[in-house]
Amino acid sequence: MKTLTLKNKFQTNATLVANDFIDNYMIQANGEFVKVYLFLLRHLDDPCSSLTIPMIADCLNNTEKDISRAFRYWESEGLLTLDKDEEGRITGIELERAASIATTKGAIPKATPPPGSAADVPQKDLASPVMPAVDHRTTIPLTSYKAQKELKSLLFIAEQYLGKTLSRTDVDIITYFYQGLKMSADLIEYLIESCVENGHKSIHYIQKVALSWSDSNITSVEQARQSSLAYNKNCYTVLNAFGIKNRGPAAAELDFIKKWTEELGFSLDIIQEACRRTITATHQPSFEYADTILTKWSVSQVHHLQDIAALDAAFQKEKSSQKAAGGKQKPATKNLNNFERRAYDMESLEEQLLNSN
Repeated sequence: MKTLTLKNKFQTNATLVANDFIDNYMIQANGEFVKVYLFLLRHLDDPCSSLTIPMIADCLNNTEKDISRAFRYWESEGLLTLDKDEEGRITGIELERAASIATTKGAIPKATPPPGSAADVPQKDLASPVMPAVDHRTTIPLTSYKAQKELKSLLFIAEQYLGKTLSRTDVDIITYFYQGLKMSADLIEYLIESCVENGHKSIHYIQKVALSWSDSNITSVEQARQSSLAYNKNCYTVLNAFGIKNRGPAAAELDFIKKWTEELGFSLDIIQEACRRTITATHQPSFEYADTILTKWSVSQVHHLQDIAALDAAFQKEKSSQKAAGGKQKPATKNLNNFERRAYDMESLEEQLLNSN
C-alpha cells in the first residue's frame, strides 16, 4: 500500500480562546482588560512579534497605565505571570495554560436567587478564588449574593444621580470600580455623588476620578472627602486670587495648580502672592507669568512669605547700589560741535579780496 501524502491548503489565521476564559473570567472582567488579554493571545504564537507596553497602548487606543493595570488584573486572576527586572519594569509575560485555568475557578455563576430562599445560605465548603498578595484590598466576589445585592443597589443609585437609564458601558464601568479597583460600595456612591454635585455627569469623567483615587491609594470615603476638599480649596483659592469667578479650572490651569502645590510644594499664601504680583505686572490673569515667578522662588529656596520679603530687600539693595555707582561716573557731554574748528583772519581775507580787484 502506498504512503499517503497530506497537503494542507487551508491555513487558518485564527486565535484560539479557551472556554474556561469565556465561562469563568470574561463575564466579570472589564471590557478593556479583555481586549488586552485577547491581544496577548493573538501575538502569543507569532515568532516575529515584538511587543512593548507603548505599542500595545497605541494598538488598543489606551494609555500605558491602562495596559499596566490590565496586566496586574490578569496576574491577580492567575492568568498571567509577569517577569520584572530589578527596577520593577515588566520584561516578560507568561500566559497560563487552559488546563491550569480550569482548576482554579468554579462554574458559571447561576442566576441570583430571590431573598429568603434556601440558596441564601452561604456555602462555606465551596472553593472560592484566592486573591493574590499583590493587592491587599479585598472585596466580596461578585458570585456572592451580598456582592450582587450591593452592585444592584449601586446601579440604582447611579441612575438616580445621573438622571438616566444606565447603558451597558455605564454598568461595565461601575462594575469595574467595584471588582477591578476594589472600591467599596460607599466609596463608589460618594464618587458618583461628588462628581454630579460638581456638574460632571459623564461616566468617563467619573472613571478618570476613580482611577486617580486608585492611583492615590484612596480606599475610604473620609480619604476621598479630604482629597476633594484639598482640590477644591487649592483651585478656587487660585482662581479667586486671579479674580476668576463662576467657573472651575481648565485642564491646563489645573496642571499649573498641581505643579505649584504638589511638585514645587508651595503653600497657598505664597501662590496668592505670586498671583497678586502677576495681576500688578500684567493687569490680567496669567498662569504662565505666575509660574515663572514661582519657579524662580523655588530655585531661591522660598518657603515662607518672609523669604519673599528678604528677596525683595536684597533686590532693592542691589538696585540702589547700581544706581549709586552709576551716579559717580561723569556723564559724557553731548556736544554736537566736537570737531576742530577752522581759524580765519577776517581782516587778512578782506585785504586779499581788495587786492585781487
